[in-house]
Amino acid sequence: MHRPLSIELADVRLIGDLLLPERALGLVVFVHGSGSSRLSPRNQQVARYLNEQRLATLLFDLLTGSEERIDRITCELRFDIPLLTQRLVGVLDWIAAEPELSFLPVGLFGASTGAAAAILSAIERPERVKAIVSRGGRTDLAGGKVQLLNVPILQIVGARDPLTLGLNRKVSQELACEQRLNVVPGATHLFEEPGTLQEVARLAAQWFEQHLHEPSQPGAGR
Repeated sequence: MHRPLSIELADVRLIGDLLLPERALGLVVFVHGSGSSRLSPRNQQVARYLNEQRLATLLFDLLTGSEERIDRITCELRFDIPLLTQRLVGVLDWIAAEPELSFLPVGLFGASTGAAAAILSAIERPERVKAIVSRGGRTDLAGGKVQLLNVPILQIVGARDPLTLGLNRKVSQELACEQRLNVVPGATHLFEEPGTLQEVARLAAQWFEQHLHEPSQPGAGR
């Protein structure tokens, strides 16, 4: 089932797209990064692969239309990690109140600056987030709070993205939770090289399938 969503939070309305396969095993919430949106071809490609593995996906815009227009000029809001985290926490609370979604274990798929918001949101809502995957993520922007993370996290980074790789390795040394750092050979920051994004999707699906698995509940996926 594919459905466009209007997610009403306390102070803002966000636009999203939900794809809910039959008998879904979990829900992966995409947290896009710098200058991106729910329409990102890369995130949509990964989402389609996850759907094939019976994982529901929610892609939504962290910023409103007017905020995105401002951000295209100033590039300020995409790096406003507290704002992005507040929005994501609001979406997690919204999911918990939705009858058709609340029973699903939730994972977060963060890209670029969205990965930092994913970490901080999981720290604020540890009972709701079961796993995190970062794709070329600026996990370092979560600051010293990464040491508080108690949710399994997989960082995926391209071998030809030395800046992000170095930052991810530093974060890996600071984390106290279950974690893994996967380096994709031949990939640059956006994973545009043939086969590299498919590898991201495969690694993400494995991580979510491992950590979102829960005993089936009555009515799950109906």
